[in-house]
Amino acid sequence: MCICRRCPRLVAWAAAVAKAKVARFRDIEYWGRPVPSFGRDSARLLVVGLAPAAHGGTRTGRVFTGDRSGDWLYRALHRFGFANQPLSIDRHDGLRLRDSYITAVLHCAPPLNKPLPTEIANCRPFLVREMQLLPRIRVIVALGKIAFDNVWQLTSTPGKPRPRFRHGLEVALPSGQTLLASFHPSQQNTFTGKLTEPMFDSIFARARELLTEPSHVESGPR
Repeated sequence: MCICRRCPRLVAWAAAVAKAKVARFRDIEYWGRPVPSFGRDSARLLVVGLAPAAHGGTRTGRVFTGDRSGDWLYRALHRFGFANQPLSIDRHDGLRLRDSYITAVLHCAPPLNKPLPTEIANCRPFLVREMQLLPRIRVIVALGKIAFDNVWQLTSTPGKPRPRFRHGLEVALPSGQTLLASFHPSQQNTFTGKLTEPMFDSIFARARELLTEPSHVESGPR
């Protein structure tokens, strides 16, 4: 994945971001290439985002790390027992996920956070393969409409109408998994109050609740 060059526009953008940097990170060497997923292959919770941030994941080399969206996500994961600490600063900060795995629709940052349909299609095989390699997943949290639409496409019954995206939407999938929809914790949503921390926490509280139900409790390594 880290050497993927399927999307020339995104490859060029990542290289440009890594070279130009921003003032506050000018002395830091940027990752500057596709950002891998993060977590446990035995996870029962899968979190799907949109893409790495230009000066977050593209800088640090870890998804949802080094930006405000990541601050929100890892606080919530820690609060409900899915991470060992609430902060994600860089790849060497000691963060470990518990029973959870984080990926994204795209593994390269798109300019203006607006991926092209062809770029989403190019990256989709990675998400398909990850879901095949995560057999214990029971709850999927989709952060934002693009993530929700892509997860729905891969997991729903063919031809079944897609539910209208909204925060807090809960869908039972044919696989027996549960799909939870959340607004993305982007600054555009959190600064305007469209997404509040209690709203975001409610998604992961529900995920934890679902995983403690008898039908979702399994023995085995975490």
